Amino acid sequence: MIIAAVLVFLWIDLTGTGLFPMAPNTGAPSVAALKQFDYLLHVLLALVVVIIVARVVGGLFKYMHQPPVIGEVIGGIMLGPSLLGRLAPDIYAYVLPTNAAPFLGVIAQLGVILYMFLVGLELDLKIIRNSGHAALAISHASIVAPFLLGSGLALWIYPNLAPHGISFTSFALFLGVSMSVTAFPVLARILTDKKLNKTTLGAVALTCAAIDDITAWCLLALVISVVQSTIPNAISTVGLTLVYIVIMFVVVKPIIKRGVLGLEHLTRVSESEMAVIFVSILLSALATELIGIHAIFGAFLLGVIIPHDSRAAHDLTHRLDDMVRILFLPAFFAFTGMRTQVGLLNSFDDWAICGVIIVVATIGKFGGTWIAAKLSGLSWRDSTGLGILMNTRGLVELIVLNIGLDLGVISPRLFTMLVIMALATTFMAGPALALVIDTKNITPAKPQPQTAL
Repeated sequence: MIIAAVLVFLWIDLTGTGLFPMAPNTGAPSVAALKQFDYLLHVLLALVVVIIVARVVGGLFKYMHQPPVIGEVIGGIMLGPSLLGRLAPDIYAYVLPTNAAPFLGVIAQLGVILYMFLVGLELDLKIIRNSGHAALAISHASIVAPFLLGSGLALWIYPNLAPHGISFTSFALFLGVSMSVTAFPVLARILTDKKLNKTTLGAVALTCAAIDDITAWCLLALVISVVQSTIPNAISTVGLTLVYIVIMFVVVKPIIKRGVLGLEHLTRVSESEMAVIFVSILLSALATELIGIHAIFGAFLLGVIIPHDSRAAHDLTHRLDDMVRILFLPAFFAFTGMRTQVGLLNSFDDWAICGVIIVVATIGKFGGTWIAAKLSGLSWRDSTGLGILMNTRGLVELIVLNIGLDLGVISPRLFTMLVIMALATTFMAGPALALVIDTKNITPAKPQPQTAL
């Protein structure tokens, strides 16, 4: 399957080498800076407004039995130029001025680094090690199918939506990866809310999503190395990344395991140990940033190698989770909202392309998962439910898209379309799952070895 996917992508890349993106529009208006700008005042005000809006809109979506993260993302977009900037431009310019964006961006990036550490901390490597061939096949099919469809879609949209000067290879690779992402934390939250986490479907979904997470981040690291470097440098970056992964698992992991075991007798991790952990997170993030992939990979990898069920992991999650979700992530949503300009989609063709992106992303993720699940022996209901769950993208997709926009691989217009796609595919998961599975009559799965998957 992987070899066939590589051959298909090489054909897509060969076909797209003759395409050229449109020249940039140099007549875009510039925003004047404030004459006397109090950075701290505006950043603090922005954080207050952002947190309040995120909690209110997120709570509203939770009341509607939707993941609160969708409401928080929409709240961030509402505070951006798409709504507040249009309805009350003066208020928008004061609450979220352009000058404050870099500071808000730093806070957002720090929040994403801590969030990815927590995501890594939630992953149980035992599930992946014990997963059978069926779970591996389903998870990889759920990446290969949308990746190839997204890369193929690049043949159509590259001339009109790619930034000027970006190569087709980089554009097609990134578009394929952006279609392949599954939001492991959102999927886990949906399973818990629907009381499916103890069922066979829930076990398979969590296993596939965990494998998806690691595979997708590795793919994104490869794409970043290709985008930022020439081919020789990209090979060097990939090589350094592999060396770093080996060092983390062979050298660092045993040290961390011994240190974590020494904390098992404590009721609470002390400030000194917390300081060591934070320094480790930052150093790991710094290392991957220097290698040339992204700081989030270092934080994610450190979280993965910390024993999942240790007292230190539970204490870290308990102490960091609220701060990250309440303070840092809303800043990231607001930062994303400032970059999401729905007004850029000002024609029927733009919205038609956006609709096609949503359809292609859904067909790729749902279809690849469903076919592999059926071939692996799952029932029609479980295969359909698994395909719906794997189509959730959520916050993880937004992180990927912001990286693409920062790298200049995608244009602001395509960024907006892909943000809408991420929201639409996550929003449809809950209602679609309710149509397929009766969550009121859930039968827990019988205890069985993980290899049965």
